[in-house]
Amino acid sequence: MNVVYPVSRRRFFGGVATAVGYLSLKPHLRLWSQGAAPARRSQTTVAEYDAMAKLANNENPYGPPESVLKAMTDAFKYANRYGYPDGGIVDAIAKHHGVPPENVMLGAGSGEILSIACTALLQDGKKVVGVEPSYNILYQNAAALKADQIKLPLLKDYRQDIPAMIQAVKHNYRDVGFVYLCNPNNPTGRTVSKQEVAQLLDGIPDDVPVLIDEAYHHFVEDPSYATSLPYVLQGRQVIIARTFSKISALAGMRLGYAVAPRELLQRMRPFGTGTINAIVKWGGVAALNDTASQAWVKKVNNELRSKTTAQLHAMGYETIPSECNFFMVHIRKPVQPVIEEFRKKGVLVGRPFPPMLEHLRVSIGTPEEMGRFMT
Repeated sequence: MNVVYPVSRRRFFGGVATAVGYLSLKPHLRLWSQGAAPARRSQTTVAEYDAMAKLANNENPYGPPESVLKAMTDAFKYANRYGYPDGGIVDAIAKHHGVPPENVMLGAGSGEILSIACTALLQDGKKVVGVEPSYNILYQNAAALKADQIKLPLLKDYRQDIPAMIQAVKHNYRDVGFVYLCNPNNPTGRTVSKQEVAQLLDGIPDDVPVLIDEAYHHFVEDPSYATSLPYVLQGRQVIIARTFSKISALAGMRLGYAVAPRELLQRMRPFGTGTINAIVKWGGVAALNDTASQAWVKKVNNELRSKTTAQLHAMGYETIPSECNFFMVHIRKPVQPVIEEFRKKGVLVGRPFPPMLEHLRVSIGTPEEMGRFMT
């Protein structure tokens, strides 16, 4: 992919320093960043939304592959049924990962898996241990349950501090419900190596569950990284959360799953909502099998991410090394006015991620969308 952007540092952030307060747009033109309230989303028409460069929510900009679309279209004859027949999605996931079906639990996106884990494991005053920033929906779920969150700062290179997590668990052992490890981490895009994951699991008591969120697993090229799924087969207290929202482009259809030991899933299953539709289950089976499409999306995404960050480096901006379909750039000024300035130009970028309030998270879109971001 040969993508060249005619950019200059002045054009990239020109005039942003003067952008303060909320963008003075007409109500029906107010656009959102990740995590905005649904009511605010409804203020934007479909035509206005389609015209935006959508670099806010780490979505796959190319949409589901033909194999997935065909599977879901064929399954529409079951639209009048409550989630079944489902294409054998649980068996397909189990076979894909080499685990028994009893080790698989479906969710309406991996977000529901995180919510269920909080509800099941953070009762009776239990706490969650993790880092900040990370995927904050997990912490929001914990807060809704009035559960304490022990949020540790990242290291200077933006990696997760595994020794600090071990110490936090040991210090609060009797009160820890589980450890949350987003790997790769959202919003930084940095991975935790397989050696560090082993260090964490070996460094904490065996009965403390570890929830490992692998939503962006499919984009990683770093050879020091590996999925933590084998720990489930070893009987370790590990919950792996996966989603079809990213590499498989089914974000709007809501399908994810957990792979975990049977006893942990037995604690979680009573809190499942059963809201997954039958059509996306057929799409999920097709997505698991379409490895060629996944490989293409990974290749295009990673090439475009490398080219974009290289141009930012040439302009004097620092970016955090990312293994995902997004990256963070240090803009050296408060990020909120910059987000609003991009909205004016028809580009949606990521929301603020405290405490990294001078870092802008940018999802990887199409070449055309990335060109609009850079110019």
